[in-house]
Amino acid sequence: MNNHEDELKRLREALQNRLDQLLPAGEQQDLVFTAMREGTLASGKRVRPLLLILAARDLGCAVEQPGLLDLACAVEMVHAASLMLDDIPCMDNALLRRGRPTIHAQYGESVAILAAVALLSRAFGVVVEAQSLPPACKTQAVAELSLAVGSQGLVQGQYLDLSEGSRARSSEAILLANELKTSRLFDASLQMAAIVAGSSLQTRQRLRCFAQDLGQAFQLMDDLSDGLSNTGKDANQDSGKSTLVALLGAEAVHQKLREHLRSADEHIASACHRGLSTRHFMHAWFDKQMAQFGKSSTQPGC
Repeated sequence: MNNHEDELKRLREALQNRLDQLLPAGEQQDLVFTAMREGTLASGKRVRPLLLILAARDLGCAVEQPGLLDLACAVEMVHAASLMLDDIPCMDNALLRRGRPTIHAQYGESVAILAAVALLSRAFGVVVEAQSLPPACKTQAVAELSLAVGSQGLVQGQYLDLSEGSRARSSEAILLANELKTSRLFDASLQMAAIVAGSSLQTRQRLRCFAQDLGQAFQLMDDLSDGLSNTGKDANQDSGKSTLVALLGAEAVHQKLREHLRSADEHIASACHRGLSTRHFMHAWFDKQMAQFGKSSTQPGC
């Protein structure tokens, strides 16, 4: 295991331990709280909180900065809540998530909905209570996270997917839904990192461009992986949906994914001059995913 992998392992452990502290097992015994813990603490990739921490460091912020880990945990709580809601019967009706039964499959749909709402509330509370961050910093972080969750972010993206996903859509309509569903939470994570690091508006705009490309690449990879059986999720969940894979074919989507990754790399290189951790993390993650198809994320035409 190289130094980069060692560091990611330590950061994942720190995130897991802090999430466990923020959602303590002995605090409540009801099913809603149990579901909150199950949905959040279940083993996952932790891509968004890791990006927040790594980007903050690349922007010149010490990883040990008090409050940074709590902001990362808040992002993971929001992501976990969104997955709970995505999976319920009136949405995607999924039965498997992160290799385990979905929350509604374990505890019922009503518990899953209440647990997701409670997690969203807890996430904003964690931001407000984050240690040693100035009030103005917390206010900006709350604003970014709120924008990513609401009617201009995850909620609107999911609505578009549900209302239009079963009909023929243009590539532009699909990309818009992907941006709202995926890019916006990446953007909030990176903006929160920039806020803690005290970055300039120019740097923050470059990070927004990076998040947009990264989110599109991430969603395209998710669509390409839909038919695989080792993803920890229901296979063929996108059957009958208008995705770019259905519209353009897998090879064209692989090419678009590489184009987004090249653009994302340019934006993050321009935004972060002090470190390469975010770039290394992005490339390593996509290389691992692309290996499932016998392809590379960095070699055109492979």
